[in-house]
Amino acid sequence: MTSLYHHLPKVELHCHLDGSLSLGAIHQLGKMAHIDLPADDAALAQLVQAPHDAETLMDYLRPFDVIRPLLQTPEALKLAAYDVARQAAEENVRYIEIRFAPEFSMDAGLSVAQTIDAVVSGLHQAMGEFDLVAACLVCGMRQSDPALNQQIFQSSAKVPGLAGFDFAGNEADYPTSVLTNTVKYAQHLGVPLTLHAGECHCVQNIRQAIELGVKRIGHATALHDHPEAIAEFVDAQALAELCLTSNLQTKAAASFDDYPYPELKAAHVRMCINTDNRTVSNTDLTREYQLFAEHFGTSIEDFLQFNRDACAGSFQSKAAIAALDQRLQQEYAQYLS
Repeated sequence: MTSLYHHLPKVELHCHLDGSLSLGAIHQLGKMAHIDLPADDAALAQLVQAPHDAETLMDYLRPFDVIRPLLQTPEALKLAAYDVARQAAEENVRYIEIRFAPEFSMDAGLSVAQTIDAVVSGLHQAMGEFDLVAACLVCGMRQSDPALNQQIFQSSAKVPGLAGFDFAGNEADYPTSVLTNTVKYAQHLGVPLTLHAGECHCVQNIRQAIELGVKRIGHATALHDHPEAIAEFVDAQALAELCLTSNLQTKAAASFDDYPYPELKAAHVRMCINTDNRTVSNTDLTREYQLFAEHFGTSIEDFLQFNRDACAGSFQSKAAIAALDQRLQQEYAQYLS
């Protein structure tokens, strides 16, 4: 029987393209790229899902090395974007922001604009077939040359269909302080910005991002046991993009007991629930909702609020946000009566 959590309308803001490809799409991309991959789904899953013995974020990121060579053509990127949006639509996601790093798809000569055009094309194809809106975010990588990130952001800023920027990658060795100039450059371009912070037990990275004026923080896990930082987060009216399964796998949180959700909820932090990487984490939004309900007693009212918070923090126009917010409230009414 399909669960209640599957049927709930959802908004997802933190989903990585290359970490969320279905096994079927990966098989197809392998054939398109003439790259030999295991024909058996179980064997392929071993390559593209997080290792069970992962101890750090860098261990968790190893499967991305398998995917990178598959995403080097416009056709591949379009298929990938369509595939991830389709998966979201099938579990009643009404709005999703899918992020990717153009840098990882430029090995064969594609330009930044060409990578974005291809992803946006795939999202538009999905939007034509399914009841969802899908937007594209561009990631700069923390560990990359700041000049390269600035060039990627500059080239991205005026590409039709771009919704926002993000910083991802090796947070442990490249803290927020290293990104200061590039963050300011991205903000100068006038494109909305989110930023990964707090995945490596480093609350200072979250605090510095807030000081820089970033209003959306990916993960924010290191807020656990830091009430002053949580208060700063609330005062800034920032939004935490929670990724529970991913954080347990990377050991950003050692266990459910170390996850900051109860503290954040008690402090009335704005937050939303996300998959991060559907395939690498072997999850989907339905499973994430179930985990919150089972381990934290999260209610349908809470899920509605999280989706409204996600809607309010999304990189859409004010009119689109208002329309989606109204739709969410109307659709949730049947589950709250």
